[in-house]
Amino acid sequence: MTSPIVRRTSNQSGQSKKSERANSLLLGSRRFAAWAAEITLVVTSGLIPFGIGVYANSRSDLNRVPLNPVLVVTERAIARPLALPVSYGIRNVAWPTNILWTIALLAPVTLSWWQLYLLAKTGSTIPKRWLKVRVVNEQGKPPGLGAVAIREGVGRWTVPISIAYLLWRYSFAFPNLGLFTFLSLLMIVGEGIGLPSRQGRRALHDRLAGTYTIDAILASNRQAQSADGNEEAEWQEGEELAADRTSQSPNLWRRIQQNPNLTLFGVGLTSMTAVLATLIGTQVYIQIQQSQRATKQINSQQFLELVKQLTPNSGATNEQRQSAILAMGGLNDPQSIKFLADLLVSETDPSLLDTIQQALTTVGPQAIPELKNKNQFLVSELESVGSTATKERELRQGRLQRNQRTINKILSVYSGKKIDGVDLSRTQLGQSGTPGSSFFNLVLDNLDLSGVKFKSANLNQASFKGSRFRGVGEDGRWDTYDDVMADLSQAQLQQANLTDANLSRVLMNRIDLSRATLNRANLSNARLYDAKLNSTQLVGADLRNAVLEKASLTGADLGDAKLNEANLYAARLGRATAIGTQLSFANLINTDWQGADLSGAYLDRANLSNANFSATRLTGAVLRSAQMENVNLQNADLSLADLRGANVAGADFKGAILAPSKQDPADQFVQTPDLGSVSAVVQGVDFSQAKNLDAKQLAYICTQGGIHPRCP
Repeated sequence: MTSPIVRRTSNQSGQSKKSERANSLLLGSRRFAAWAAEITLVVTSGLIPFGIGVYANSRSDLNRVPLNPVLVVTERAIARPLALPVSYGIRNVAWPTNILWTIALLAPVTLSWWQLYLLAKTGSTIPKRWLKVRVVNEQGKPPGLGAVAIREGVGRWTVPISIAYLLWRYSFAFPNLGLFTFLSLLMIVGEGIGLPSRQGRRALHDRLAGTYTIDAILASNRQAQSADGNEEAEWQEGEELAADRTSQSPNLWRRIQQNPNLTLFGVGLTSMTAVLATLIGTQVYIQIQQSQRATKQINSQQFLELVKQLTPNSGATNEQRQSAILAMGGLNDPQSIKFLADLLVSETDPSLLDTIQQALTTVGPQAIPELKNKNQFLVSELESVGSTATKERELRQGRLQRNQRTINKILSVYSGKKIDGVDLSRTQLGQSGTPGSSFFNLVLDNLDLSGVKFKSANLNQASFKGSRFRGVGEDGRWDTYDDVMADLSQAQLQQANLTDANLSRVLMNRIDLSRATLNRANLSNARLYDAKLNSTQLVGADLRNAVLEKASLTGADLGDAKLNEANLYAARLGRATAIGTQLSFANLINTDWQGADLSGAYLDRANLSNANFSATRLTGAVLRSAQMENVNLQNADLSLADLRGANVAGADFKGAILAPSKQDPADQFVQTPDLGSVSAVVQGVDFSQAKNLDAKQLAYICTQGGIHPRCP
């Protein structure tokens, strides 16, 4: 006996549709919640180790190592499209930081791939499983890796972020990252909401991948109804799913299958276009090569004729020789440039030498490589002669000076983009330090030298007043990835004048700026790792966020300089003058300031852990909330200094002066009415773990609101 077929009434059908609409609204909320949970898990997996790494990097008791090259490459890869200024050169971090930041890079990538794998194989990530959301293909099965790659990689992220990036990059919003983030979120959310269709909304990523996001609860109920023998419910569900599939536009692969002739026509047209473009390109290339060969042959003939006029036995007059030299400069080819560079060294006639310099200047930056090679050769020749003043030495020295003057003139005439990328590495353009070795002084004041490579060059006693070693790049905006910057790493700039120069973000690792003048220079974000700045004038200079790790600033004048958030880890600043210097939030771990003057300096929230401030003058210095763990303050003058909120655990106060100099030596207590705000400089500061506090210091601390177990 057959079981009866149970048919739904119209009232039951209406109630079912209302229930499904309600479930659809709930499904949308759960989809968004699942997506937010997935993003939160990925972001948190990177932020937690990154934050711990930042904390570890602030510790003074950990060894420092170079930043992992993988992290450096990743940083630059991210910085380029986002127009972020990238950090160049050597950067040392605490050894746990290297490991933690590598984990912060790998953890989100690993977690993302794991979620994609689960989505491909089961139809749900962990958050989707919690919230009863599933992704299936047209057969109702898990989508598979290919579909998930299209769904997530192309539809959900690539398309919306690419649109947001193009809108941001070519609008007034560039390079504001906040606006780019807002546009990206707007596009991602808009894509996720989906486009209206007859059967409801379906997101772009589902349309591209041929997938459906369904309610796992509703799907399980329908399966249960089918299992109970509800044939009509199963038939109706199949009709609805078929209608839904019919309403969707066919994907690209289905269109190709349905129209094979059209596909073959498209492939043939594309192939013919490619062949035609290749033939035209080949012909153009051949014509260009022929034209270049013809021009080269003509130049060679002209070059040989000009060389004949310049030979000693040619019988040409000085005027004819000058004309030939200028004509050779106009050829502007490698052989003529080399000939002029050699002639500059061998010629002795002053009038012809001026003409040769003029011809090489006409050639411009293209002559620099040959002049550089000749410069290095002349330097080696000069060194082989020795320091004894002889006629041979004077002759070679004169040749070197002519070479240096020519380079100086070319750089002076051509500046900015015209000399971008000029390589003067290891070139001798300054005083060598040997008495009587060279009397040439490089003068490049108020010029744009951004992009010039001065790596390991000798620029001693050169003048760069007001010159710019950094340019805005093609986008015309500062602090973006394409900023053009000179390379001054390992260069010698002893006694050089860089007053008012712009050296922001310039690479200057291991540079020698001893006794140089950099008053009011812009050195913000500059890289000065292990640099020598002994007795350097840096009055009013801007060194905010600069890297001065292990740098030597012994005897330097940092008066009124800005070093906010600068990294001076293990720097040597003995006998430095830092009156009124701003060092707020600076990293001063393991620095040596012995005998320095920091009167009125701002050291609030700076990290002074394990620093040596013995015999320093800190009168009126602001040390609010500074980290002063294990700092050496022996015989330091801290009168009028503000220590409120400072951490002085383990600090050595042996012989330190806490009371103002006007205090009566016979009186152990400071009279608050006479000193006003001075009486609060140690209020609330915990001196319980401070070392070597004498009775007079304790009396001062206790009467001024400080904390110590021996205070009454």
